[in-house]
Amino acid sequence: MSDNSFDVVVIGGGPGGYVAAIRAAQLGMKTGLVEREHLGGICLNWGCIPTKALLRSADIFRTMKHAESYGLAAPGASFDLAKIVARSRGVSKQLNAGVKGLLKKNKVTVFDGHGKLAGKGKVAVEGANPATLSAKHIILATGARARVLPGLEPDQQSVWTYKEALVPQTMPKRLLVIGSGAIGIEFASFFNALGSEVTVVEMMDRVLPVEDEEISALARKSFEKQGMRILTSATVKGVKKAAGTVTVQVEAAGKLEDIVVDRVISAVGIVANIENIGLEGTRIKVEKGHVVTDQWCATDEPGVYAIGDLTAPPWLAHKASHEAVICIERIAGLKDVHPLEVMKIPGCTYCHPQVASVGMTEKKAKDKGYQVKVGRFPFIGNGKAIALGETEGMIKTVFDAKTGELLGAHMIGAEVTEMIQGYTIAKTLETTEAELMHTVFPHPTLSEMMHEAVLDAYGRAIHI
Repeated sequence: MSDNSFDVVVIGGGPGGYVAAIRAAQLGMKTGLVEREHLGGICLNWGCIPTKALLRSADIFRTMKHAESYGLAAPGASFDLAKIVARSRGVSKQLNAGVKGLLKKNKVTVFDGHGKLAGKGKVAVEGANPATLSAKHIILATGARARVLPGLEPDQQSVWTYKEALVPQTMPKRLLVIGSGAIGIEFASFFNALGSEVTVVEMMDRVLPVEDEEISALARKSFEKQGMRILTSATVKGVKKAAGTVTVQVEAAGKLEDIVVDRVISAVGIVANIENIGLEGTRIKVEKGHVVTDQWCATDEPGVYAIGDLTAPPWLAHKASHEAVICIERIAGLKDVHPLEVMKIPGCTYCHPQVASVGMTEKKAKDKGYQVKVGRFPFIGNGKAIALGETEGMIKTVFDAKTGELLGAHMIGAEVTEMIQGYTIAKTLETTEAELMHTVFPHPTLSEMMHEAVLDAYGRAIHI
């Protein structure tokens, strides 16, 4: 096999691409990976990871401002925005280097440049060091970018996407966030905690619209209590830029309002990177802007696969990584490979308070014809939550009343993004309420609320 001939070539080095490359190498395949910008992709460099670093700083600052409630003193608590941003960028840099090291350790050949399909079994690498690679299997993992609305094109000054919002040079006094999904709400939470006057505009009738309605309502109540202004069932009608300000015309409840702010963050979804990757002349299908695949991530073009944000939702890093493993192990012929089940993929939003979920919402379960049993347990009923001073929140469970199957779990409150995996494992193992009831949860922990929420669905909760 020549230097540029591989068993597998992956185009894109994000959480889908680099995981695919490493797993292929682990299974003995000669593997190449083409990345045009940053190993680790948007997630590691400009998304999931750096935003969590920013939000960690915001959480600590929030706690500092309430130090007296813990018997501590932090008079004149303040922050240095430049140092907060520098720490966030440093975290990304460290992990980027870590991915580079992992690929080297697993003997994956990395090509710097733009990769695209160039005929059957061929990948062209464009850039400073052009090359043509050949491979039996090619995996497209080119990811996605921020969707841009007409009139809201980012200018790196008054209108931002997530990229500009990650590296602010000054703290905007007034900020308008368009979109209340995970990205929009996380930035709203960060800037609000550091003192910005934040307005959130959401087209749907509630914030975090993919979450359970009850959780969305609790989230909105909390955000408004923190000082955010939330406008739902609202649309942006126009944008006017002036020196240092932006006037956004918003229609909500049948009324037009001009909102003057210093900065606007547009967080209205993503667009898959399907352009200039050589799809033309292939059998690969694109629907609604995303590549169509089967349950094993294969496209209609023999030997070509697609994973991650390039394909169908949910557009989550951990979904991309799991697809990567499924795809490679299927190619390798491993027997114990299972298709990805969307209802078993957890979703997390790292705002304050945190939100996490897996499976069906109560409404979706009912719409599908299930008779349900619903359990709820509030943070205020949990000893660890009271000790932490984190009594805001709730855990909710949805069970099939006939079989006891856990259909969904929904959480809002401190550290729920760490706890949701317990219910995700339960769904993967197809446990019923009986196994969950018989499980011993350690005391004192926040996880005890997960147990109580199961018990409550069957009228057996102890501490409420």
